Amino acid sequence: MTSTVTYGGGLRTEAIHLQSGSPIETDAPTDNQGQGARFSPTDLVGTALASCMLTTIAIRARALEEHLKGVRIDVRKVMSATPPRRITELHLTFHYPPGAAYTADQRAEMERIAWTCPVKESLHPDLRLEVDFNWSALDNENRRP
Repeated sequence: MTSTVTYGGGLRTEAIHLQSGSPIETDAPTDNQGQGARFSPTDLVGTALASCMLTTIAIRARALEEHLKGVRIDVRKVMSATPPRRITELHLTFHYPPGAAYTADQRAEMERIAWTCPVKESLHPDLRLEVDFNWSALDNENRRP
């Protein structure tokens, strides 16, 4: 078993990772009768994708791990406007720490790894994914005098 999930009432759950005991609490989102005080289950899908991309890059491109520290991914989730309620789009934007620099080969490798991470490969093909690796912002940052 990986985890246990317990309903606590008030549209909230608590998941416990069995190996570590680490908890995650969820709350229904405000647009679906919840308080939005915690991650919603659908928030965790986009968050899992971003986390998986970074983790998989770090695993498969070990030489880059030190250069990945401080990389941040902003996640935006879009829910369907019509039933059935589901995630229709995920937008991810990478942000790099000051001074980060990657060669063209490293960038291509990171993108390939990100696009083939296990969470991405598990998502429905109809889910629209937009991933901005934000290389132009990194290049502009590195060109400043």
